[in-house]
Amino acid sequence: MERVMHDKLLAVVEEYERLSRAMATVEVASNPDSYRRHAKAQAEIANLVSCFRQYEINSRRLAEAEQILREEDDPELLQMAEAEKHDLAGSLEQLEADLKLLLLPKDPNDAKNTIVEIRAGTGGEEAALFAADLFRMYSRYSEIQGWRIETLNSNTTGLGGFKEIIFKVTGHNVYSQLKYEAGVHRVQRVPQTEAQGRIHTSAVTVAILPEAEEVDVQIDQNDLQIDVYRSSGPGGQSVNTTDSAVRVTHVPTGLVVTCQDEKSQLKNKVKAISILRARLLARKMEEEASQRSAERKSQVGSGDRSQRIRTYNFPQNRLTDHRINLTLYQLDGIMEGELQPVVDALVTADRAARLTHV
Repeated sequence: MERVMHDKLLAVVEEYERLSRAMATVEVASNPDSYRRHAKAQAEIANLVSCFRQYEINSRRLAEAEQILREEDDPELLQMAEAEKHDLAGSLEQLEADLKLLLLPKDPNDAKNTIVEIRAGTGGEEAALFAADLFRMYSRYSEIQGWRIETLNSNTTGLGGFKEIIFKVTGHNVYSQLKYEAGVHRVQRVPQTEAQGRIHTSAVTVAILPEAEEVDVQIDQNDLQIDVYRSSGPGGQSVNTTDSAVRVTHVPTGLVVTCQDEKSQLKNKVKAISILRARLLARKMEEEASQRSAERKSQVGSGDRSQRIRTYNFPQNRLTDHRINLTLYQLDGIMEGELQPVVDALVTADRAARLTHV
């Protein structure tokens, strides 16, 4: 193991032990909030410490086995030492790989709930229909994961597609799994409206925003301009007869969010501000790092079919993720929510790329 990595691990162990000592003091133990903070901080590095301690134990055992091989003459003892050396060398190699993964800096947003924005791009009605298909795919995937979906705003078309749909996904580590879905998704298939049976190409944009809490983004109510108006499009019995739709404008940034799915003006306002807060957090992240700014631009793009991260080819039952050159001939299952093989491949590729910098 490299010296720099070893020193990093020793520092983590020292921090773990410091937290243990602090939690044993009356000052921390008698303060529930302080104790909870210390326990959370310790839990976040517990696996790393446990893995490193096992690495140290195995390193000592390997040194002992090598000493026996150098100094002993007993054939049976030498055979046992050689076998143990072989096993320990493999174990240490795996433990070091695990430690490198555990040392990777965690995305502070990984545990957050997520707001997903799907918009039809190039392709007209067919793009809107595919936006609805993607919404269904993510809904099924969320159901498999045990997550909950809540629609925040939608703009439907006559054939049941979505010009736009915004929804929140709530559950365990949602953003860590969904963040790789951000970008332009291209679909190749024969549209329902195509009489000649020709394959069309359309595009849909997907933006993935970590849900922002008040502690992340504070909004001054004086900075908001709130307008109410009558909802349009399909809706409940009273949706189109009352001024329940809400448009929230954040004056300092010019960001505008509209919500009209609920019959209640108050519920629409709450949802609009939730979306606004997420977009403000995304903007804040962009401003803090130019890399995130570039990432956000690549997420959304212009909706043009040429700016794609993924292609869904229905005639061939094929999904291709162009970022990692992944091709799967199981599109039918993926569209039913069996997205995990794609997510796992993207997570693995991301880790591999980041490991080169450890």
